[in-house]
Amino acid sequence: MKKLTPVIVVEAIEPVLPFWRDRLGFAVSAEVPHDDRLGFVILQRDGVEVMYQSRASVAADVPAMARGDGTRTVLFIEVNDVQDVARRMKDFETIVPMRKTFYGSTEFFVRAPCGTAVGFAEMGAQPA
Repeated sequence: MKKLTPVIVVEAIEPVLPFWRDRLGFAVSAEVPHDDRLGFVILQRDGVEVMYQSRASVAADVPAMARGDGTRTVLFIEVNDVQDVARRMKDFETIVPMRKTFYGSTEFFVRAPCGTAVGFAEMGAQPA
């Protein structure tokens, strides 16, 4: 295995773009429209990639995958400077406050605008 890229299915992609692009510096590397909105997008930064697809786009593309309310996704991203990321995420709902873990990371989790839990961890860092 070489890489894991989550594809998160959401009602609308547009509300999550400022979270990734403006706050975390991700670039949109691909986007596919669906009807009058975005149907699919790939966001990338420093070798990290996340994809979003709208429920309507999934229903049109693979109807069997659109049944039910889908699954919840939690993203865990290792970063170089967790304090810097924490400053940029201060306006978002904190799910797990900054903490030191038994596996040696300092981490915290916030909720992205679409409801996805996103954790940021710096290995070997000291909590603030």
